[in-house]
Formats: sequence, C-alpha cells, structure tokens
Amino acid sequence: MGLKCGIVGLPNVGKSTLFNALTSAKALAANYPFATKDPNVGMITVPDKRLDDLAVFIIPQKILPTMVEIVDIAGLIKGASKGEGLGNQFLANIREVDAIVHVVRCFEDDNVIHVDGSVNPVRDKEIIDLELSFKDLETLEKRIDKVRKSAKNGNKEDQHALEVFEKVKAHLEKALPVRSLALDENEKEIIADLMLLTAKSVIYVCNVDESAAISGNEHTKAFAEAVKDENAEIILICAGIEAEIAELESKEERQEFIEAMGLDEAGVNKVIHSCYKLLNLITYITAGVKEIRAWTIIKGTKAPGAAGVIHSDFEKGFIRAEVIKFEDYLKYKSEAAIKEAGKMSVEGKDYVVQDGDIMHFRFNV
Repeated sequence: MGLKCGIVGLPNVGKSTLFNALTSAKALAANYPFATKDPNVGMITVPDKRLDDLAVFIIPQKILPTMVEIVDIAGLIKGASKGEGLGNQFLANIREVDAIVHVVRCFEDDNVIHVDGSVNPVRDKEIIDLELSFKDLETLEKRIDKVRKSAKNGNKEDQHALEVFEKVKAHLEKALPVRSLALDENEKEIIADLMLLTAKSVIYVCNVDESAAISGNEHTKAFAEAVKDENAEIILICAGIEAEIAELESKEERQEFIEAMGLDEAGVNKVIHSCYKLLNLITYITAGVKEIRAWTIIKGTKAPGAAGVIHSDFEKGFIRAEVIKFEDYLKYKSEAAIKEAGKMSVEGKDYVVQDGDIMHFRFNV
C-alpha cells in the first residue's frame, strides 16, 4: 500500500530510541546531534487482540498480523529550511511520508545534551513548525510564479488554482500549518501535488522520564496547552521503558513488565494504533485453520479493492464476498454456527469493508 509515518523532532529527543522500540530494530541512538543521518526505515507490527481471540476457536497453524511502515528521520535544527544541519535532507525525507509522529523531549537529564541548551518542548515544536512552514512557503511561491502568467492570460483553471495557492500562503504567513486550514475537496486536490509538509496529519509523542510515564509533568502540561487548538493526539511515552520492553522475548514477560510499571499497555502500542488511524487505515481479517491473517486497507475501500490486497486476480475476477462480523464470531464460536444463525452476509462489489470484518472472497479468473 505504501503509506508510511515519519518520526520527526529535534536531535536527541528520543526518536531513534522510539523507532527501535517500535520496530525492535537497532537504529543508532546516540547522545550527539545528527546521530541519524540517513532515514531508518522499518516495518512495525500492528497489535490486534482480535486475532488472538479468533485463534481460541479456530486454532490456526499461524497468526499473521498486519504491518505499517515507519521512518526515523534525521533531527532538524533552526535554519533547516535554508539548508542548516541536515535540513534539506530532513525536509526531503518528510515530504515522502504520509503522516508525522512528532517527538518532543519532556524530561530533564544533564547527561543527555539538548541542541538548544535547555528542555522546552513548546519552543522545540515551534522551531520545527517554523522550518516546515518556511519550506512550504518556498514551494508555494515557486508554484505561484509558475501559474500567475497563464492566470493573467485568462486561463480559468490557473486563476482558480492561484486563488487557492494565495489562500494557503496567507495562512502559512500567520505561522499556521496547512492542516489547520479549512479546505474543500477541490482545494485539497489543487494543492495535493505540492506535498506540503505542514498539510500532513500529526500526532505528538511526549518523551518523558519513568516517573511521568502515567500522568505527565510540567513540560507535558505546558505542551498540551500550546497545542490544544490543533485537535491532535498527544501520547506520553518513556522511550527508555519502551526500549526495555522491546528487549523482552515473550508476550508474557512484556505484559508482566508493563503491569509492574503501572501501565495499561505498552506506549508503543498506542503510537502504532494512532499511526494506523492517522493514515486512515483499517483492518479486515481472513480466518482458517492454515492461518488467521490481518490485511490493511484504506477506510472506505469496497470489497473488490480489499480482495485485490491479497492478489490482483481476486479483484479482477471478484464475484462476491462472504462477510462475518467479528462480534458474531465471538458469540457463535464457529463458521457453521454463524451460518445457521443467518449471520454471514453475502456482499457484492459496492460493499464498503468495515474494520474487523472477517472475509472470504469468491472470484473467477
């Protein structure tokens, strides 16, 4: 599917440590700026308890969860939009992702240097927002210059595009991200190919110390107040704890550690689910004794498109989909009992797949 989230932030805020915990990879996590020069790319497993619940009744040979791609992008500093530090590389990498996980440092530790000398997550966020806005303004100005001449010559399409570009530019000049600007579908289409950095959806991850992992601290409270009008999710996470959890071998060990820390679930699970939601993704399931498997689709996908995720032949030769709701499987405990209760529906090409649907496709090639 190709959709991916990018982890961004200033140097030394915990991006690579979080990336390692998310992917169980071993990206370089070091106490100096620009430890991550090239973006680390990894696949993260999307935790889904529904697969384990179904396995109780089906007893499959294997369970295959779905995955989503995540990118750990080089740290950014003031002046990145003008090429400072690794600015140009950073901004190019951000342009290629579909949504942003913005990590801010909310812990004090004299042993971990801060690129700006002190811990201030509100200031840190503003630095990144400003640099992204500068780059977006540069992109817009180039496009405006390009369409202005034909708009003056009476090209109606370019006249409308110019109006939209000027509207977005005025918004950016107020130091506001494009994602906070109300645009209709047509306007969104007009700016889509610009791949504006501040148009991307975002979640914020506040990296705290162990003592603040549950209720936060003064830094997280100040940050929440600063972003309250953005309607963006904020997740508290202690990257150090998450790194320890990721090192444990079994689910049981991980769960014991999580409970011992007083957490309801691993912070990385919250980040993963939020990334999934941010990318507008949902999961449907195929289930049998050989395997129970989760499949990723974009919300709103119709049955033939969902079938095509498994194999293009399934979409080309689509006849129908047999659909069981997850809750019905838990209630009736077998496919035979579900059919007997009349709870398996047969859907055609216009059926919009719902999150958690258990599906079997009939096709002819």
